[in-house]
Amino acid sequence: MTGMRCSLEPRPAVSLPAGHPPAPGDAAVTITAGIGYALATVTVRRQRTDLLVARAREAFGLAPPLTPRRIAAGTTAFAWAGPGHWLAMAEGTDGPAFEARLRAVLADSASVSDQSDGRVVFRVGGPRARDTLAKGLPIDLHRRAFAPGDTAVTVVSHMATHIWQVDAAPTYELAVSRSFAASFSRWLLAAAAEFGE
Repeated sequence: MTGMRCSLEPRPAVSLPAGHPPAPGDAAVTITAGIGYALATVTVRRQRTDLLVARAREAFGLAPPLTPRRIAAGTTAFAWAGPGHWLAMAEGTDGPAFEARLRAVLADSASVSDQSDGRVVFRVGGPRARDTLAKGLPIDLHRRAFAPGDTAVTVVSHMATHIWQVDAAPTYELAVSRSFAASFSRWLLAAAAEFGE
């Protein structure tokens, strides 16, 4: 068996049925699975919040939010995930490279862990997106209660979920554990079926 080579190929966590997502304007709800963010958790070290905020502002042009918000600048964003805890995300890079950049920038102010292969981000949009998500989400998504930039760590149909609102269309993104992605996508498609999804 010497000389035997093994090649590993990445596989998507979930695939939606053919026809998804539908063309914009063709459906009351659009669903996209596997939004291509590099993801990392960032947890501040004791009494280093001011240092972390200063370093992130200098490197990324944003200050990680200290309340349930998602702040973006360019291709990088930080979504609040609890006191002193964020889900950082970036477009146009891979998980290991993003984690390495965060570690270099935040140095001794935070602990960083790559989550790119551990979580799947779904995008749900359209005029009936709120109605779809309300079937399993125990928080109020009414525009007066949850607006663009707001975020929450909650559950959807008993699955741990991190949700943030992207725009007023409305469009939402939901990050779930990769191990729940197939179950979550089945729930999401069933919840949207009433609206022609």
